[in-house]
Order: sequence, then structure tokens, then C-alpha cells
Amino acid sequence: MNKTLIVAKREFLSRVQKKTFLLTTILLPLLIIGLYAAGIYFSVSGNDSFKVIIADPGKFIDDTTNINDATFTYSNQPENEVNQQLTDKKIDGYIFIPENYDPLSKQAITVKSRKAVSFSTQESIQRKFNQLTEQKKLAQLNIDTTLYNQIKSKTKFDWVTVSDDPKQSGKINSGLSYGLGYGMGLFIYFILFIYGSMVMRGVMEEKVSRIAEVIVSSVRPFQLLMGKIIGIGAVGVVQFLIWAILIITLSTVFNMTIGADQVEQLSSVSAEVKETAITSFMKSFESVNVPLLAVCFLFYFLGGYLLYSSLFAAVGCAVNEDPQDAQSLMMPITLPIIFGIIILNKAVSDPYSTISVFGSLFPLTSPIVMMGRLAHGVPMGVTYWELGLSLLFLILGFLFTTWLSGRIYRVGILMYGKKITWKELIKWGFQKNI
Repeated sequence: MNKTLIVAKREFLSRVQKKTFLLTTILLPLLIIGLYAAGIYFSVSGNDSFKVIIADPGKFIDDTTNINDATFTYSNQPENEVNQQLTDKKIDGYIFIPENYDPLSKQAITVKSRKAVSFSTQESIQRKFNQLTEQKKLAQLNIDTTLYNQIKSKTKFDWVTVSDDPKQSGKINSGLSYGLGYGMGLFIYFILFIYGSMVMRGVMEEKVSRIAEVIVSSVRPFQLLMGKIIGIGAVGVVQFLIWAILIITLSTVFNMTIGADQVEQLSSVSAEVKETAITSFMKSFESVNVPLLAVCFLFYFLGGYLLYSSLFAAVGCAVNEDPQDAQSLMMPITLPIIFGIIILNKAVSDPYSTISVFGSLFPLTSPIVMMGRLAHGVPMGVTYWELGLSLLFLILGFLFTTWLSGRIYRVGILMYGKKITWKELIKWGFQKNI
């Protein structure tokens, strides 16, 4: 075991001491925050970039008190005058309301502009204009505004689960469950690819450079394999902890320094509505068993990494001088990962479907799929026996793949000059007396 830890320490230190590790670890959060800041900046700066005049010579809109805003400016000038302003580039565009316009007719409203108008801007202008003409339509149809607003009000639903255990009964927040489940499953999906490939490249480099021949003279191949898996896994844990701390810190600083007026420009929603939405979102977390979710996430994160990294290591030891040989050998490994992300789309929306249950139990897909089901809660989204079986199958799967990869590794790490196939890898794994 000491030799395994020595190899793990070497793998860990050799990677964290590289400049590339420091650069990617620090620059990636800065890049994410930079993109986040740029998105907000362009959203704020782009909201008022397109202003139009409502040309209403027939005075179809009587009350102009609340019409002038960041998007619209009211005018009762004739069309030829506002058209001249458009030609002289004094305005971006205008909406012309013809005289004797009937809002209940299917007559189109003409909008002219000097430049192309994006789809989102078109939707915004149409929505705001329809809000302005809504009162006219109600008055023309003799519909009371108060009654109309009551009719338009939506019925509120409280989705509640019932369980023998009162602690497990409560409201369901499908939107939150969907977001949490999909986010955690997608995160593990990327982890399996990124760090599994890192293990494979590490094994390939040692084999191609013939360093492995020297190492295995004093370390058993299985110890070398486990040391590489543990060491690179520790690098991943440290890297993501640093990312999480940096992203949270930078996001907090950015949100504290951005002006309140700029935040308000991001949306037309009032401050009261925003506060209510934030409060409702925070309350929705009360129905989430955060400790259980965190423990399960950590278990599936580590279990999935250990299972797949052993398989990636087996592929890495079979590759010779040509790295392209790894592409054909990786296919049987990457297919279950891709299949898992496909099932995840079903699991977050329908956790009790047959394919979702299968994907959460099958060890090659359970690290991804089970997180989508767990976000709905236990036992609401996942029964206790399903969770127990999934954990057991993942442990057994890791033990089996590690045992199999260890046997393949013992032969493949010293095998040169031959193109290896999966048939031969399986033969190495189950061959006796090696």
C-alpha cells in the first residue's frame, strides 16, 4: 500500500507543480466570470440601442402619459415627417398607426427601421405595443378591465407528495429538481471524460517513453495502476475545489460592485416581483435533502471516476507508439457515458420510467443517471432499495473493472510492437497464470 501511495503522491505533485495546472486552474474561473460580466454588459448596453417612435396622427392611443420610455416615444406627426427623421438618421425606426385603425381587425402595423432588427427586439416591441393597445380593445368590446384581469389570472398549483414518513412528504418543485439533477449529471459526465482521458494519457506516456519498464521493476503493476488513478483523482478534486472557491468569490465581488441601476436594466420585471421570485426560489430548497444529495453526489462522483479511470488505464497500456490506436479502443468505453447523458434527459423529467430505473442501476451509467433521479428526492424520485442497489452495483462494478484492468495492465504495459484489439484485452483479463 505504501508503494501505491508513493506513486499517487508522484502523480499528484508532478501535475500540480506544472505551470499549465496553475494557468488552467486560475484562468478558467476568470474566463467564466469574464464571459458572465460580458453577457451582462452587452445586455445592459444593448437594451436601449433601438428606439422607435409611435407615429399616431389619428390619435388612436389617447393616454400618452406612460408611453414614452426606453423603447417608445409617442408622436402624432404624419408618416412623411417621421419617415424624414428616419432618412436623416435621427431615429432608429417608427411604428405607424394609420388613421381609423381598428385594433380588432387583422390589419398589420408597419414598422420601418434603418437597420435589421433582431428577433428578440421584434418580440419586445410587439409585446409592449400589444400591452398599449390592450385597453383599447377592452373598451371597444365593453369588457371590464378588472374582470378581464381576474379571468387572465392563472390558477396556482401546489404539487405535494404523500409518504408514510411525514419527513418525506412535502411540496414538489419540478423546475428545481430538473435543474439540479441535470446539472449534477452533466458535471459527472464531463468529469468521466476529462479525468478518465487524463489517466489514459498518463499511462500512454509512461509506456511510450519506456519509463514503465523501470517502474514495474520495483512496483507491482496493480500498485502502479491504483497509484495513478488515486493521484490523478486527487488532482481533480483539488482543481475543482479551487475553481469553486474562485468562482464563488469572484461572482460575489462582481455582484457587489455592479450598479443597482444596471441590474434593473437587465429585465423589465419590477423589484417586488424579483424579490418574491428570489424568496420563492430559496424556499424551494427547503424541500431538497441537501446533505443526502451532497453525500450521494460525492459517492457517485468518486465511484464513477474510479470505475472509468481503470478502464481508460487499460486502454492506455494497450497503445503503442501511435496514439490514434486509442481512438478505436476508447469507443466501447465512451458509448456508455454518452448513453448515460441521453438517459439523463429522461430521468430528470420522468424518474420512474423503465429506462431511468435501468440507467440508475447499471454501474456504467448510474453515476450520471442516478443524480438526475436523486434531485427529485428519496423516496419520491428514488426508492431506498433502488438507491441501495445502485450503490452496491457501483461498488461491485468498480471492483470488477479494477481487477480486470489490473490484469490487462500487467501484460499491456510491457507489450510493444503489436496492434491490440479489445478481443485480446479481454483475453489478457481472464487468462490464467499471468
